[in-house]
Amino acid sequence: MDRYYLMSKLQDKLNALPTDSLRGIRRGVEKEGLRVQPTGGLALTPHPKALGSALTHPLITTDYSESQLELITGAHLGVQQCMDELTEVHQFVHRTLKDSGGELLWASSMPCGLPTDETIPLARYGGSNVGRAKSVYRMGLGHRYGRRMQTICGIHYNWSMPGVTSEQYCALIRNFRRHAFVLLYLFGASPALCPCFAQGRPHALQRLSDQALYLPHATSLRMGRLGYQSDAQATLAVSYNGLDGYADSLHEALTQPYPAYEAVGIRNPGGDYNQLGTSLLQIENEFYGTIRPKRTVRTGERPLHALRERGVEYVEVRLMDLDPFVPVGITAETMRLLDVFLLHCLLSDSPPDTPQEITELKRNQHLTAERGREPGLCLVRNGQNVALVDWAAQVLQECAPLAAALDASHHSTDYSTALASARATLANPVQTPSARVLEQMAREHGNNFTSFSTHQSAQARDALLDLPWSDAQHARFTAMAEESVAAQKAIEAADALPFEEWRQHYMAAQGLG
Repeated sequence: MDRYYLMSKLQDKLNALPTDSLRGIRRGVEKEGLRVQPTGGLALTPHPKALGSALTHPLITTDYSESQLELITGAHLGVQQCMDELTEVHQFVHRTLKDSGGELLWASSMPCGLPTDETIPLARYGGSNVGRAKSVYRMGLGHRYGRRMQTICGIHYNWSMPGVTSEQYCALIRNFRRHAFVLLYLFGASPALCPCFAQGRPHALQRLSDQALYLPHATSLRMGRLGYQSDAQATLAVSYNGLDGYADSLHEALTQPYPAYEAVGIRNPGGDYNQLGTSLLQIENEFYGTIRPKRTVRTGERPLHALRERGVEYVEVRLMDLDPFVPVGITAETMRLLDVFLLHCLLSDSPPDTPQEITELKRNQHLTAERGREPGLCLVRNGQNVALVDWAAQVLQECAPLAAALDASHHSTDYSTALASARATLANPVQTPSARVLEQMAREHGNNFTSFSTHQSAQARDALLDLPWSDAQHARFTAMAEESVAAQKAIEAADALPFEEWRQHYMAAQGLG
């Protein structure tokens, strides 16, 4: 289709937006990071008490492992406000870690030195039914995919715009999946990893040194075949052509028994729980994807039920690596580029996806993750080979009027600056984070992945500890931690059902809507 025509259609849709909708965009960040020993091995200590309850704290929780922190911001109208809150939470965490043994927050997406799989500690959330369920779910993930895979970390970017319908969010998701390679190329930062991660697993990585495996043109091994992948889930061809179709395919995956998981069983002979259920997915969060439609859930409500009842509230972008060169893993500039990119996905024409296209997109993702910086690399678009850099350049060019419109609504030039920076990186692959990681590993760390990541982690800690921190900030975070502990105790005290009865009720198909 004629590019001028596409640009004019995009401009028309932009002009048709209500005047305040661009100012109404909200974004929030969830950032995962491993607690590690100063030597670069996984910290095996419990979640620090001073951080509060991982079950109920609104800003600080754990992800898969007890050693894996997840730091969360609220949904903000301004990028800088989001950045400020993310920074503040990091400051509190680093101050707490400094006072409790000098642990670091790992700066890389691919994990640090890991112990044997079975000794990676599962996250614990106390004795309530909901807390126990969260731990049992993680036990299930370990049985299904291995614990090592779950220690991979990233950034989730939650995004919404007022007035957007569920069907429009589905159209955004389809376009996002088509163009996700652009973000992997620009922001992928995991071209290498510790050999311990791949131990005992088949892989096609090359040996960079005794202390690192890599692929020379990789952007994000985290999003490649060695990262968040599942053979079982590969059988799940989820379509995003509408909320009903998406919900139906998820419903099936949540309710149909899966033979390999039935063999594991819900409980072992000793009575301990292996997993929450034996379906392809235990719960909705188990579904891996580069982006997901989301809706805030009510207490005890299943996410799928919330989506079906009240529609899509926001999208969760899940493919962003941690940026190991910045203290909190992401920059304000990157957030602004994501805003522009998501707006492009929303306003561009979005034809229905097909099984053939879904297969193409998966291949494009793996190619970009593992070979994205390879000169002349081609992806497949509508059955035709097209050079990655040409296609990406086209997408970024189409983003220009959207960046200008966001600038106008915020009385700044920040969005156009972020887009210009992305276009410069595309034109010069040595500027990509993945190339910079390999360059710095070679130049300063003898191609040692652990040495590089430990150094970046210590730098991030020092930068955050150097920032001003007031007594009022400390008091506010301490109070939040104490309130979360009290909230956890209240949940535990209110439990009326035995766990097995609660589990059966929660997992029942009728709860899915």
